[in-house]
Amino acid sequence: MAQFFREKPNRSKKVSAKLSLTASGLDHQGAGIGQYQGKVVFIPGLLPGESAEVQLTEQKKNYARGKLIRITQTSPERVEPQCPHYALCGGCDLQHLSDLSQRQHKRRALAELFAKLSGLSELPEIGELASAPWHYRRKARLATWYDKQSREFTLGFRAKSSSKVVAIGECPVLAASLSELIKPLAAQLAHLQGVAQLGHVELIETEAGRFVVLRITRPLVNKDKEKLKAFAGQQGLQLVLQDNQGECEYLTGNQPSYRLSGANGRELTLKFNPGNFIQVNGEVNRAMVAKAIDWLQPKAGEHILDLFCGMGNFSLPLAATGARVTGVEGVPAMVEQARQNAKQAGLEGLQFFCADLSADLSAEPWLGKVDKLLLDPARAGAYETLSYLKNIAPERVVYVSCNPASLARDSVLLLEQGYRLERLTVLDMFPQTHHTEAMALFVRN
Repeated sequence: MAQFFREKPNRSKKVSAKLSLTASGLDHQGAGIGQYQGKVVFIPGLLPGESAEVQLTEQKKNYARGKLIRITQTSPERVEPQCPHYALCGGCDLQHLSDLSQRQHKRRALAELFAKLSGLSELPEIGELASAPWHYRRKARLATWYDKQSREFTLGFRAKSSSKVVAIGECPVLAASLSELIKPLAAQLAHLQGVAQLGHVELIETEAGRFVVLRITRPLVNKDKEKLKAFAGQQGLQLVLQDNQGECEYLTGNQPSYRLSGANGRELTLKFNPGNFIQVNGEVNRAMVAKAIDWLQPKAGEHILDLFCGMGNFSLPLAATGARVTGVEGVPAMVEQARQNAKQAGLEGLQFFCADLSADLSAEPWLGKVDKLLLDPARAGAYETLSYLKNIAPERVVYVSCNPASLARDSVLLLEQGYRLERLTVLDMFPQTHHTEAMALFVRN
């Protein structure tokens, strides 16, 4: 007899009746924490001390997730979100919490992660590097959607927990001049013959000007290119087309760059290509680089190893102090860009290598004793790399992290090898969001 597959109901996704819950705190993702029938319940949008009607949307053995229906008791820390798209857009998730409370929450979250994962009973006083809470982003990627039936074009951000594109007319966390560009840019793109060939749109603003990078799935016709050139001229933009292979065609302008301060007030220029990683918060990035130099205390002639160096964000300012710097990065194009940046800056004693820092490093020519070490890994952290710490034996280690959980976990390796945690600082790279970054200084006993 034929058997037909019948999907079993997902009981964990079953929606409950309305409940009344009170939040006692915030989790590391910025969701309110409540209790129901002995389970922890996570409710996005609910603040500590607030009571609300909630519907459970997911139930597991030890926890549940809920949807906020109506707040019945409001926290004094709650503020009115500035963005008109906040309820739908998935870009920000803490605009309803005051700026001061956001920073306090991020310090608490960092302390809790270290207490849980590092085994340390005492932490140094947690510092903070922050920027203006609004219009801080110098780079953003917008999504596009073209409906072939209605012939409507949408430029915006993805909705919360969805692939749907929410049309936006402004973005208050984006640099003001980029936010003001969204409406006229969307109108211009909607009238292109090749509108259906547009992928994402990257907006960048640095000291070198404003850049619009259009990702295209197929080449645009010349008529479209001429329209875009005219628009760029009217708006004072530099406009770039980028194909699926990452190759760039500059319709106007030149390669983007940004500036950093080096030793003795020297200005350093770092070029990058569209799609390359740069820190989106330029103000915090400058403060972070200065803090790393202050903590490492580089001296002329000392050898400093910069792992996960990218295109030289830390390497060049460190080399400008007179130290010998070796940078290592896993992306060949970024290594080549770092070399070009060092050459343009006229920095000697600076060399770069390409290596997979999560693989076996024992045969790498750069692996050996150094005086100081800086790490700036991706979210996965640097656990595999730090297993070679005995080969490097630096006096000081600065660890910059976009994922404090990885930093707290990796700190165990440093502590076991005779280092002490001397400094710990929150990097508020992304105000109005739960996202927290951090940097730590470890000194060998």
